Amino acid sequence: MKIVSWNCGGKFREKFQAILDVDADIYVIQECENPVESRCIAYREFAHNYLWIGENKNKGLGVFAKNGIRLTENNWNKYCLRNFLSVRIDDVFDLVAVWACKPYIEEYYIYQSINISNYTKKTVIIGDFNSNAIWDKKHDTRTHSSVVRQLNEVGLISAYHHMSGEKQGEETIPTFYLYRHTNKGYHIDHCFTGESNIKDFQILPKSDWLTKSDHIPILIEIQSE
Repeated sequence: MKIVSWNCGGKFREKFQAILDVDADIYVIQECENPVESRCIAYREFAHNYLWIGENKNKGLGVFAKNGIRLTENNWNKYCLRNFLSVRIDDVFDLVAVWACKPYIEEYYIYQSINISNYTKKTVIIGDFNSNAIWDKKHDTRTHSSVVRQLNEVGLISAYHHMSGEKQGEETIPTFYLYRHTNKGYHIDHCFTGESNIKDFQILPKSDWLTKSDHIPILIEIQSE
């Protein structure tokens, strides 16, 4: 099964056709419109199997799946934390979709701490964390490195770092380019799951995506049952 995460930078109704070329089974999209409130017929037809949350109908967090994949919202506790969506996939594994907004990793750290007992080695946590270990000092104890350590303790690892052999904070391939400047790249989109779950992981070519967003899609292929 292939899962893509992409912060589309808004106006997903005009961009979803491009991401379909990746031919993933599940798309986790940050900053996308609420399909039910969109006037774009093609976008509503694309979103025939989805879950969406958001405070703004024009910029929320969506999980979109192919026909035949059952999405069930877990309704894990959020206590007013924003833009985290836990979804049961085909009653086989849990997907945690992430769009971490200010104060970024601190909000996700709290969400993870509340729900860590629900995480298993099959859980896939994926999205725009807006975070990297290089900024740990800005976040006191609720840091990127603290999140990684807690995940490691329950058997979940970063798919990128597993495949690349690189260390946290020393990534050579960015997932985000500030103002789309290629000399201002940062690695802030992440995917965590159990090691045995990881079949492949890719950051898609920036040349294909920087005209559409300041983020580059990430793709994980997980082992099928």
